[in-house]
Amino acid sequence: MYNAGKILIGLIIFFGLATFPFFYNMGKAIAKPEPKVDTPEIMKLAKQDRKCVESKEFMRAEHMQLLNEWRDSVVRSNTRVYVNAEGKKFDMSLQNTCMRCHSNKKKFCDECHNYMAVKPYCWDCHIAPKEKES
Repeated sequence: MYNAGKILIGLIIFFGLATFPFFYNMGKAIAKPEPKVDTPEIMKLAKQDRKCVESKEFMRAEHMQLLNEWRDSVVRSNTRVYVNAEGKKFDMSLQNTCMRCHSNKKKFCDECHNYMAVKPYCWDCHIAPKEKES
């Protein structure tokens, strides 16, 4: 091989550049957020009314699909009532149903969305709730 040295140096440089992001970020991972469901707004509710529209596991995995279904159902079919797996009825409203309990958008929504590096488009149409000064 005539250019073995150049090829070897090229491979080392390539390997260094390809693995640089992993080594650079090593030990800098942030802790997974745990949204709190004991907000003042939730604690004001009666004990039997402190349940979300679906189970915690379902909401963690499928909340965006549920919100998309709600949007399509309200806008396209004018259907405004959601019946959950337990048979309980809820208004299909991001601001009046979801944000009634999860009133702290920065703490509840943004913390997880920033961690997962997603930018939901909910607030492109909806008015973002005003955060209460503490």
